[in-house]
Amino acid sequence: MMEAPVHIGLIGPLPPPPGGMANQTLQLNELLLRDGHRVELVQMNAPYSPAWAGRVPVLRAGVRLLPYLWRLWRVAGKVQLLHVMANSGWSWHLFAAPAIWIARLRGCPVVVNYRGGEADAFLQRAADWVRPSLRRSAALLVPSGFLEAVFRRHGFGSTVVPNVINLERFGAADARATPSAGRAPSVLVARHLEPIYDNQTALRAFALLAARYPAAQLVIAGSGPEADMLTALAEHLGISQAVRFTGRIDNAAMAALYREADIMLNPSLVDNMPNSVLEALAGGVAVVSTDVGGVPYLVEHRRSALLVPPQNPQAMADAMFLLLGEPDLKERLRQAGLQLADQYTWAQVRPRLLQVYRSVIEKANKAGGVSATGGSKA
Repeated sequence: MMEAPVHIGLIGPLPPPPGGMANQTLQLNELLLRDGHRVELVQMNAPYSPAWAGRVPVLRAGVRLLPYLWRLWRVAGKVQLLHVMANSGWSWHLFAAPAIWIARLRGCPVVVNYRGGEADAFLQRAADWVRPSLRRSAALLVPSGFLEAVFRRHGFGSTVVPNVINLERFGAADARATPSAGRAPSVLVARHLEPIYDNQTALRAFALLAARYPAAQLVIAGSGPEADMLTALAEHLGISQAVRFTGRIDNAAMAALYREADIMLNPSLVDNMPNSVLEALAGGVAVVSTDVGGVPYLVEHRRSALLVPPQNPQAMADAMFLLLGEPDLKERLRQAGLQLADQYTWAQVRPRLLQVYRSVIEKANKAGGVSATGGSKA
């Protein structure tokens, strides 16, 4: 750890709704505080005040954005650095970019922590808008080698600091070698109900599985705009009695679902470093995932997971058949997943992150940007 506590402005979304970046922001805040650092948390998705403003399309942007900018201005003036959770699209333009420019005005260095599997398309589409802001950050962090390669192609260097998995919450409950022995297969999908996660393919793959294993059960844990369509598709496929949609769910309930699952499906069309895959590995659940984006950087086919092409229900079903028909393979994947998850604990990630903080603060101090205790130098 660093010799002295760091005073950090942490900028990001928070649950609800739960999601990869929101959960990582919340968890990072807790871990830094637990280690004795000072954290000023600025929430990108703070509740609308008044609540009715959230129902007015134009008004809601201003109602959320103006208090956010004021809070950024105040925090940037008293911390040693800002750590900004960033993503593609409007999230970048409305929340990440303003944080960078306000910090620059306040003489506070910024660490941009970029996430999301759509970075390449976003950078190609909006490079002229993104480049001026990103070049004014003191450091660019990405959670995977996949995103490191994407940013390198666009002329930006970055440092890989992986996501953190809470093994106390998501770790395997026991050392059972064959979780599905003696009971019907239990399959889990843990993605938002949005087009890029292609839950349709998971439902169609499960329908093929249910034809061979009639007692199999599928749980889809998440919420989103496709909920009604996916419910109707389950009815159409004749599997509605075997499928449970949980809706929005918190971390504790999510951990319980991993403990009950035999197989976790990740059917996404675009991905970076999905927390749901890491959480499943940590819970000792065999993973079948599409081989898109950063997933092959995270897991290796037939060593720590089974990878299949996107939008291919038959290939996904065949992978489930393989796992259920070859318990030795399933157990090897499970054990490899448990070992892999150990690389993403706070004890492993902390030194990388604090080294970035140390370097950024030292450079800012030499340049006369911030004082030793935070805030711009007069």
